[in-house]
Amino acid sequence: MTKRKISRRDFVAVGAGAAAAGLVGAGSTSAAETTPKSRVVMIRRKDVLGSTGQADPEILHEMLNEAVAALFEEDSVAAWRRMVFPSDVVGIKSNVWRYLPTPPALEEAIRSELLRAGVKPENVAVDDRGVRTNPVFKRATAIINTRPLRTHDWSGLGTSIKNLIMFVPRPQDYHGDACAPLGAIWHLPQLEGKVRLNVLVMLTPQFHSTGPHSFSREHVWPYGGLIVGVDPVAVDATGARIIEAKRKLFFGDDRPISPPPHHIEIAGDRYGLGVSNPDRIDLVRLGWKEEALI
Repeated sequence: MTKRKISRRDFVAVGAGAAAAGLVGAGSTSAAETTPKSRVVMIRRKDVLGSTGQADPEILHEMLNEAVAALFEEDSVAAWRRMVFPSDVVGIKSNVWRYLPTPPALEEAIRSELLRAGVKPENVAVDDRGVRTNPVFKRATAIINTRPLRTHDWSGLGTSIKNLIMFVPRPQDYHGDACAPLGAIWHLPQLEGKVRLNVLVMLTPQFHSTGPHSFSREHVWPYGGLIVGVDPVAVDATGARIIEAKRKLFFGDDRPISPPPHHIEIAGDRYGLGVSNPDRIDLVRLGWKEEALI
């Protein structure tokens, strides 16, 4: 059986900006009038976090599937089967930062949906820092990209775009100018056209930090959300707007993210990965609406 290789253009209906971002800058208006929007789904559930702050696995799984169904405008089973095929080898790129890791319940929810879509168990793996040597990732035909959003001392924000930095042997080579070159990583042969879905975890995002690897419980809050999309730029730009709004609410004035997370806009304008202009993002809002901030 011949494997079908999916390119980003296969998802033009839900992430059209990703295919056209090379032509449209965040400030472009004439081209924007004829360019389809990138669809992003933001789903929130007030009850997803228990009293300990841990995510309820069943509710989190429901949120994931509801968001995926809305993203592709069909039931979740069909949506997952559009993203992956039984012949695929799928790496789930997670994030293990000890203070705010990708919830294991979310990793398992993604894994279970891949298996339900027909992917063989031996062809699915979850990893973060070991992706370059992981045998599944080394032969992966598809990537599901997921991580929590947080402020970051080098890039302004730790984003979906930045989450793929572990695929390069020298991450420090991409740290210059507030990590501006991060979008280039997505065009490496082992990644080009393989990312089928980005799931930005907004359960308890971190909106402020000082110094490398900084964490403070004062600066996380129970937002109870996921942001899901094919276009990583649109996903991350949506998350950034929420962080900016939370910072203004918390500090009582405009307190820009420092350094500015301009790698998001650059990933669209320079590397053609998507759109960051909110006017070019079709934001679908599901679930809990209170204190959404955007």
